[in-house]
Order: sequence, then structure tokens, then C-alpha cells
Amino acid sequence: MFKKSLLAAALLSVATPALATDPDLIVFDWAGWEVPDLIPDYSAKHGTTPTYSFFADDDEAFQKMSAGFKADVGHPCSQMIGKYRDAGLIEPWDVSKIPEFANINPRFLNSTTFKDDGGVWFIPTDYAYTAIAYNSKEVPEADVASLSVFTDPKYAGRISLPDNTDDVWSLALLATGVTDWTTVTDEQFQAAADWLRKVHPNVRVYWKDPSELAQVVASGEVLIAWSWNDSIALLRSEGFPVGFQRQAKEGAASWFCGFVNFKDQPGSEEKAYDFINALTAKPSAKVLLSNFGYSSTNDLAMNEIPHDELVAASVDPISTTLLAQTPLDQNLRNRMLEEFEQIKAGF
Repeated sequence: MFKKSLLAAALLSVATPALATDPDLIVFDWAGWEVPDLIPDYSAKHGTTPTYSFFADDDEAFQKMSAGFKADVGHPCSQMIGKYRDAGLIEPWDVSKIPEFANINPRFLNSTTFKDDGGVWFIPTDYAYTAIAYNSKEVPEADVASLSVFTDPKYAGRISLPDNTDDVWSLALLATGVTDWTTVTDEQFQAAADWLRKVHPNVRVYWKDPSELAQVVASGEVLIAWSWNDSIALLRSEGFPVGFQRQAKEGAASWFCGFVNFKDQPGSEEKAYDFINALTAKPSAKVLLSNFGYSSTNDLAMNEIPHDELVAASVDPISTTLLAQTPLDQNLRNRMLEEFEQIKAGF
């Protein structure tokens, strides 16, 4: 039953690249985010949900927008905002039209990439972790106390890593002793690349989306993975014995994502604000947690969620070292992207 439900979810996300509903608002989003309960105020006002078009990772999304795809709003993660700005693809939000903006934790806007004299270029909405997911029946907890588990020959062919530049490099840098990716030296870059090359033969699959990862873990093919919270939430919702080790001795990664306002958008600017207001409103926070295992950046909304629910979703605060996936020098990120492609190809 578990594997069948995961397969159905995966097939749905592949078979429906766009859900045509409200033609006046195109939301370019991660697969699986077309959850009406996340934006109840939008549906109540307009009697429908936006039109969604989906992407699997940030680089794919950027390439599509750069090639001329048109959408009204998009959902990149923080390290991509500079790239969108440099390409001239986005324009600032008018935060006077976003009442809950005042309740977004200021730490998510602590960068001139997001907020400067030109305005607010990014509305942070969601955050969580990337850490070790593991089959808690098959893998002893002691084995995942260190990121070195990914190089352990005992798990050769039973490991999955994300097919995602930012996440895979957060792992490699942490594993080689780097906790701030904004100051990476050439030597540190090379050490992380060497580590990824060492891990590559152990990798059974580079997962592209959480449903794919959940399937290979549920099938028993994969015992250990570098994972976001949403794969954990999906597996736990189906009763699968999965652990989420966020306190390995080398640390874990933290990330946050949000919405940008595209230039020359084809739809309604008013509806773009209706959408972001619905998503940042308090009711969205519990839906975000229950569906994805993510936290809302709206502090007032999060304060209304009982602590035990945060613990159950593995988004409660932790004391371990965190590599924050904050804005990154684009030359370094491009180098990471190119190197990762070479590693996956076996070079």
C-alpha cells in the first residue's frame, strides 16, 4: 500500500506539468506545491487556484525562465536570488501590499541581495533542513552520527544524494570541515570535490524530487540519503520507519526559499499579491508543516504551533553546526554546478 501510494503521487507530479485553473496567475513552483489549503484566501476570493507550472530544481527553473518562459511569480531558494537579479528577470515587491511581511523573521532578509535601496526582491516563505535520512530498522543510529557514513563501504549501492548543486555541495563541504560556503578557498573546493568523487561509486541514485527519494527508500533500495524534510514527512505519514539525523558531528544544512515577482508577467499583478498574501497568512503555516515538514518564515504563525508538532516534523531548533545555504557568489556556484556534472558523469 505504501509503495503504491508513493508511486501514484510521483506519477501525478510527472503527468501534470501544469494545472490550468486561473489563467490570470501562473505560479512557477516546485512539484507538489499545488496544495489548495496553502492558499485558502486566494481560493475563497477567486473561486479557483492559480495555474501552476512545475520545476524539479533551481537550476532547471532558472534556465527555463532565461529561455523565455513566462510566469507571474516563482519560488526559488535564497542562493538563486542574485542570479535572477543579475539576469534582469525579477522586480521588487511592494511590501505595503503584503500585510504579513512585518511578521517575517528579519534574519531571512539580512542580505542586500534580498533587500536594498531598490526595494524588496524576495519574500521568504519557507525553511527547513537537509540532513541524513535513514531506514531506522536497518541502519544503527551510531552509523549516522557522522557524515562519513556516505563513504562507508558497508552502504555501497544503498545511498542516495540529491541531484541538486546546492544540497550536494552543502554535504560535501560539511563533510570536509567547511561550515560557511561564502568563504570557500580553492583548496576547500577541491577537498569537497574529491569527497564527492569518493562517494559517487556508493550512490545508487541521485534523487530529483522528494517523492522519488521516498520511493527508493520505501522499496529498500536505499538505506541512507541526504534529504530535505518533505521526504521524511511523506515516509512518516505512511508509517515507514525513517530517521532524520540532523545532528551528525559535522553538522547539517539549513535553507530557505520564497517568492520572486517576475518582470513582464503575463497575468494579473493584483492576483500575484493575493497569492503571496494567502501564502504568508497564518493558516498556511500549519498546512506547510503537515504537508511538507517545513516551517513558515512568519514568526507569529509559527508561535501558534505547539512545540511537540515541530519536534515531530523535525523542524524544532537544534544545537548542531549548520551550514546556511545563503546567497552565494555566482562564479563559485557555477563552478560547483560544472564540477558536479563532471562527478555524476564519472570524471
